[in-house]
Amino acid sequence: QVQLVQSGGGLVEPGGSLNLSCAASGFTLNYYAIGWFRQAPGRERESILCFSERDVTNIYEDSMKGRATVSRDKAKDTVYLQMSSLTPDDTGVYYCAADFGCHNVGQGSVWGQGTQVTVSS
Repeated sequence: QVQLVQSGGGLVEPGGSLNLSCAASGFTLNYYAIGWFRQAPGRERESILCFSERDVTNIYEDSMKGRATVSRDKAKDTVYLQMSSLTPDDTGVYYCAADFGCHNVGQGSVWGQGTQVTVSS
């Protein structure tokens, strides 16, 4: 079964950091672009950034610039999103999605199940 399995969410205090994981199951992630999305409470899901198949990070949300780092472990078929200097505005359910090329990442892609990130003191 082709799927993405996410982990790493949780509760973190403002100013803290989190490392989210997005692991492929049933296929290899190495040639795919990975998009990261956030759905904040009461809001629609929004695109944060895309990590291309060539490991280039394209950040779409200005507030994430300088705070988000993406890396790929090819041996583990896993992509990681590290976020720092977190604020309550970063609270939401985070999703990863895989497709061929960042321009294709969207509804028809392979999606993870989502992981909750809550930033609160």
